[in-house]
Amino acid sequence: MEALAEFIAVHKAIIGLLILAGMFAAFVWERFPPSVVAVAGAGTMLALGLLDEKGAYAVFSNSAPLTVGAMFILSGALIRTGVIDKVGNYVVDRAKRNPRLAVIEVFGGGLLVSGFINSTPFVVVMMPVCFRLAEALGVSPKKLLMPLSVIAVLGGCLTLIGTSTNLVVAGIAEQAGLGHFGLFSITPYGLAVAAAGVLGLLIMARFLPSDYPRIAEKADGTEQLYLTELGLLEDDPAVDMALEAANLGVPPARIVGVIAGGRLLTGDEAQNHRLAAGNRIVARLDGAALMTIRSEGRFTIGIGESADAQSTVVEVTVSPSHPSIDRPLAEIPFLQRQRVRILGVARFRHLPGPTLSENRIRAADRLLVDADDANIERLRDNTGLIGLAMASVTAFRRRRAWIAILVMASAVLLSATGIMSIGVAAFIGVAIVLLTRCIDASEAWGSIDGDVLILIFAMLGVGAALEQAGSVTLMVGALEPVLTGAPQWAVIAIVYFSALLLSELLSNNAVAALMGPLVIGIAGASGVPPQPLLIALMLGASACFATPVGYQTNTLVYAAGDYRFVDFVKVGVPLNILTGVAGCAALAFWTP
Repeated sequence: MEALAEFIAVHKAIIGLLILAGMFAAFVWERFPPSVVAVAGAGTMLALGLLDEKGAYAVFSNSAPLTVGAMFILSGALIRTGVIDKVGNYVVDRAKRNPRLAVIEVFGGGLLVSGFINSTPFVVVMMPVCFRLAEALGVSPKKLLMPLSVIAVLGGCLTLIGTSTNLVVAGIAEQAGLGHFGLFSITPYGLAVAAAGVLGLLIMARFLPSDYPRIAEKADGTEQLYLTELGLLEDDPAVDMALEAANLGVPPARIVGVIAGGRLLTGDEAQNHRLAAGNRIVARLDGAALMTIRSEGRFTIGIGESADAQSTVVEVTVSPSHPSIDRPLAEIPFLQRQRVRILGVARFRHLPGPTLSENRIRAADRLLVDADDANIERLRDNTGLIGLAMASVTAFRRRRAWIAILVMASAVLLSATGIMSIGVAAFIGVAIVLLTRCIDASEAWGSIDGDVLILIFAMLGVGAALEQAGSVTLMVGALEPVLTGAPQWAVIAIVYFSALLLSELLSNNAVAALMGPLVIGIAGASGVPPQPLLIALMLGASACFATPVGYQTNTLVYAAGDYRFVDFVKVGVPLNILTGVAGCAALAFWTP
């Protein structure tokens, strides 16, 4: 054992690199989830003594994962109060009229906004919108989610506060007596990188995966779509209007058609149909939207007898032994015997239809039923129905939407102006949205993606272990002889791409902190001014697109979009090269 411990102590830097190589291979292999690979790698380094106990616990003091968790909750509050639903409907409506313009607006606005706020909350907020936009465009969400992350990263390169990596490097420079970086000191070079990145996205768009995520049901903040029918009342303002011109408060992309004269109208026939009292709008809605429409009382919803004013919505599942299996839902026995109303039906990973009434019952279909207490008890005794429980979906809390918007905007403004960090501002914001009931505690904790947080924590541990073992110093130190005496453009390029390569595997901030002093030393030895080298370090450590762990936003869309590791490699490597060449050229020929 002593001989083994001595061997590890002598060769720990090399051992750290071998473990890192094994982790990279496991990420590409995809036999285990990324979070499992990251935890296994960190655990191995702990077991071998490459990371000590103090260093491991120090990982949990890092503000990044806590900030991500807080932003998940704030974005959950935006979803819960209906803000994301409104924004998504607006984007979808814009996409219906001019799809290309809608995409340009979302990504163009994102590029600008990410220069002044933390890119992580921006991506968290915009992911559900991208799912809606993809649905309206008829494309896979994978076509939009990876570009969303790329745009957010490119935006972070535009200003000093666009990413924490920039601030780390600027702090090192100031401590070394090299002067102060201004807010827009890196903007000309960031613009060059951003322009090249946008051009690269346009070129690489055809190589983005087109298959649909397996987890798309949960990615836009909803878990199920319910097929429902909305009956038009006589005094409704939409009466005598064409469907395409009527404001029904239902996302156009969610409307299946209109039941009129006993038949279902779809497509152009439905869009041109003039609505009349008694017409029924067939739609697929998430639970929150359906419950919100119910609370507004504009339509008669679903099929069956009207329930009492004191009714409650419950969810029941159709048993495999139900006697009405394969019969239309309108013929289900309890509709004839009880005063209940079926608001909607959902089917796991399948779309029931064509209408609520005509939908043929399948085992495990989930029904939202509106009933009073007495009829709920009768439903509970029905052997053909199982799992009766209070509906987990509730209406949007639209009256509190202004609170959620104000909290999110305040967190961004406070962090952008330097009054407090984004982590502190977001944590205070979480307290506010919980106390004001924008979101309930159980919903708040449920909105946190634990898999993402575990992945970030574990990778921070791996980065700390590589630093303690001397692996990172070994890699970076090997470059120093090459850099000394090289021409300015070559030194800039080596610093940029070294930071890029390391940041694809490790924490961006760790790379910036480690390479900052070395870059300043290289500047003195090579005669190259330190400012362009430090900006190259900022840009190289931030503009990482080739791995899902290269940047936090990559990790977020990797999980939400159900991408494969190689999807990032295939699209990200060309983007890395293109943006790197543009950034280095700008720094070489336009010296700060």
